[in-house]
Amino acid sequence: MKKLDEIMELMADEMADFKTAVLELQKLSKQLVSMSIPISTDALENNLGIFLKKQEAEKEITDEILKEIDRKLKRARIIPNYLLILFGILGILALGLVGYFGYTANEKLEESFSVYGAMMEMKSQNTQYEDYFAAYPEVQEEYCKWLEDGYQGL
Repeated sequence: MKKLDEIMELMADEMADFKTAVLELQKLSKQLVSMSIPISTDALENNLGIFLKKQEAEKEITDEILKEIDRKLKRARIIPNYLLILFGILGILALGLVGYFGYTANEKLEESFSVYGAMMEMKSQNTQYEDYFAAYPEVQEEYCKWLEDGYQGL
């Protein structure tokens, strides 16, 4: 019997707790009914419209930025202007040096040909003198004496 009393007592406590919970739920239910939240899409549409306007403004800003980047990329060069100027100056200088050295080489070649021609002429004259002296040995002796006398007199 004691156990039955304990069980009854526990059940009474549980019933009291359940009753207070039910009363609390009734009170909250009455508050919910009195609040009357209108179910409408106007607020959502308004918020969505504001959000879409902000998105459109951000899209226009990014479009302007991308257009500016595109303009800069179209004007951009792989090689900067100062390097182009430097290569142009170096090219002109190299072309001038090649022309100068080509001209001087040509002049030296012509000079060497003229020297070679003069040497050949002198050699032909020497062979003429040698042929003459071979034909007239007495003239050669007199010529040699004349050369010796002429150098001593100087």
